[in-house]
Amino acid sequence: MVEMNGIRVPFIPIEQVGNQVSINPQSPSISFDSVFQQELEKIKFSNHALKRLENRNIQLGDADISKIQSAVERAELKGSKDSLVMMEDTAYIVNIPNRTVVTAMALGSSNENIFTNIDSVVFV
Repeated sequence: MVEMNGIRVPFIPIEQVGNQVSINPQSPSISFDSVFQQELEKIKFSNHALKRLENRNIQLGDADISKIQSAVERAELKGSKDSLVMMEDTAYIVNIPNRTVVTAMALGSSNENIFTNIDSVVFV
């Protein structure tokens, strides 16, 4: 058996470098801890936010998600808890400690553009 992070596992780890996939029976180059930490740092979307994005036909690409991620990191540095992230003509309410987009709306799609219970605004 192969040892992975000090644990013997009954499979051979597979590594991906660029577009190449290789089998490395020695040890993986990425630890579980580092992958887990990277996943925790990624922005998440609540079920409510996913429904709002779909209902309001708001499309997000990788670049958009990266911009929101950057805005969350900046708000976190300032100690924000719940932030309004403005990106072009769309507003996102983000819970900063959980790195979770709570809701989203296109400006002009609502009669009331009032945002409550936020402590910061980040313009992307």
